[in-house]
Amino acid sequence: MNFYIMTLFPEMVMDGLNTSILKRAMERDAIHVEAFNIRDYTQDKHKKVDDYPYGGGAGMLMQAQPVFSTYEAILEKRGKKDRCRVIFLSPQGRVFDQSFARELAQEEDLIFLCGHYEGVDERVLEEIVTDEVSIGDYVLTGGELPAMVMIDAISRMVPGVLNNEESAVTESHSDHLLEYPQYSRPEVWHGKPVPEVLMSGHHAKIAEWRLAQSVERTKRKRPDLYEQYRMEHPECENPEPKKRRRRRTSNTEENTCNS
Repeated sequence: MNFYIMTLFPEMVMDGLNTSILKRAMERDAIHVEAFNIRDYTQDKHKKVDDYPYGGGAGMLMQAQPVFSTYEAILEKRGKKDRCRVIFLSPQGRVFDQSFARELAQEEDLIFLCGHYEGVDERVLEEIVTDEVSIGDYVLTGGELPAMVMIDAISRMVPGVLNNEESAVTESHSDHLLEYPQYSRPEVWHGKPVPEVLMSGHHAKIAEWRLAQSVERTKRKRPDLYEQYRMEHPECENPEPKKRRRRRTSNTEENTCNS
């Protein structure tokens, strides 16, 4: 999967993403991340990319020409005629969540436009942007941090990025549930033991315990997610945590909930 980032601060973006899991994913060519410096594509001899807004107002506005020229350079780099999704990071956009990350992970290419100053000329947004996305109801200095957050979350859904593919399925927000509690050595720490079921070696009971813990934790910490989970699992009428049993039929497997 390819991520192209239009930004005034390419070093900030690449330094942040070129670490840990994403760095290894780039080295394995599971993902490709490339930042394009908008300032390199301005026609102004002084490399200026902003100007005062018409009608007055505080601050400066990113001009249409440098942004559009950067976009055209990315299209040329892609070498494809089909149009890909262009995401403008903005507090006015759709709020980013795990289901949106899964949706975007199905794309082959994504282009991110990181705004700065007081915003971007509306005309170029109308020309190139397909998705306006926010990572929360607050304002940041620029779109670089939101772009990095989104790329990290989306990349985890891309095959070959995580060593353990199950991680992307079992972690928080998968299936609208928060992740269950995790424990490591030592067996007892500060007088607190690891739950016995996790040391039992009984995989079915461990899975049952983890599901119950996820449901209880979600109900307590994120009742909004818990309601979404219940709506998508109408077979679980009892609001208390239930066991998910795998029933094997002749050709299929299905998940059921039992008291």
